[in-house]
Amino acid sequence: MEVPTMRAVRLTSWGDGARVVRVPVPEPQGNQLLLRVTAAGLCRSDLHVMDAPAGVFDYPLPFTLGHEVAGTVVAAGPEADKSWIGESVVVHGVWSCGQCRNCRRGRENYCFELGPREDGRLAAIGNGIGYDGGLADTMIVPSERCLVRTYGLAPESAAPLADAALTAYHAIRTNRDLVDADSVSVVVGVGGLGHIAVQVLRALGAGTIIAVDPRESSRDLARRLGADIAVSDIAEVAASRPGVARRHCADVVFDFVGAPDTMESAAQLLAPGGRLVTVGSAGGRLTVGKDVGLATGWQVTAPFWGTRADLEAVVDLANRGLLAVEATAYPLDNVLDVYSKLRRGEITGRAVVIP
Repeated sequence: MEVPTMRAVRLTSWGDGARVVRVPVPEPQGNQLLLRVTAAGLCRSDLHVMDAPAGVFDYPLPFTLGHEVAGTVVAAGPEADKSWIGESVVVHGVWSCGQCRNCRRGRENYCFELGPREDGRLAAIGNGIGYDGGLADTMIVPSERCLVRTYGLAPESAAPLADAALTAYHAIRTNRDLVDADSVSVVVGVGGLGHIAVQVLRALGAGTIIAVDPRESSRDLARRLGADIAVSDIAEVAASRPGVARRHCADVVFDFVGAPDTMESAAQLLAPGGRLVTVGSAGGRLTVGKDVGLATGWQVTAPFWGTRADLEAVVDLANRGLLAVEATAYPLDNVLDVYSKLRRGEITGRAVVIP
């Protein structure tokens, strides 16, 4: 009997890019569920994984990329909850242990099993990040614990919620006490995550939202989505606010770039008690201390992804029309060309592949 096969975008060796190959269609075992993938988002994190030399990640090769995934449940393992069959879902890409103290606290994105190994290598996290992901025709998830119903959202809108929206929302939600009608929030980088952050801040009632991006098209997008002010450089932020002459003006800065120049400049914007929330990973470093010129009561955080409850929240925002992902759809067969566009910075918003 011939084994059915499907297309999959696989990483087969470190530092050598991805390939579109044919692999057997997986069969769900135990508590596993099988999804027919309806959309999968592309992310710069994919490029970091593909470009990494051997020894950085503790991921077995080969595996299928794709950690922003929407799909329909089409089959269930013998011990799985079969009531999920037929449901339209988005996948929570943090496949946590469910048992450590952080998981019991509902902080599964900080699961102890997902941290760095003793040798410094990074452990597999979930679909497309160490385990087979959704850049394929079908995909296996460990159990229903990794799924959130989307209630009719279009797949190309739902898929980016799994990372771009989830990561932005988690970063803001964990600093919710500084987001109010009087707050000054700065969003650095209006890309795949930053354009969603502007919308989340507006939905949560943020006072003044200032967007920073060197691209005119991104500044226009930020204004359209709810930013009060959009400037091309962090140095322009303080001057952009009438009556504010001092540099210490921001209650919270969300840096979705994380480059050396953005982190250093963003830290200087903090008002007393302000926070720098570093989400991007473009190689920035920051020296902190009580004697380096930072405002009193400064805090610096580096949040990671988000919880399943956060994913439910962003799905709810999207269903209520308060959050919309700027996405461009491409066929799966063109995925390698789209990765090249992403690498060159030619993608506005999010690129989504439709199998």
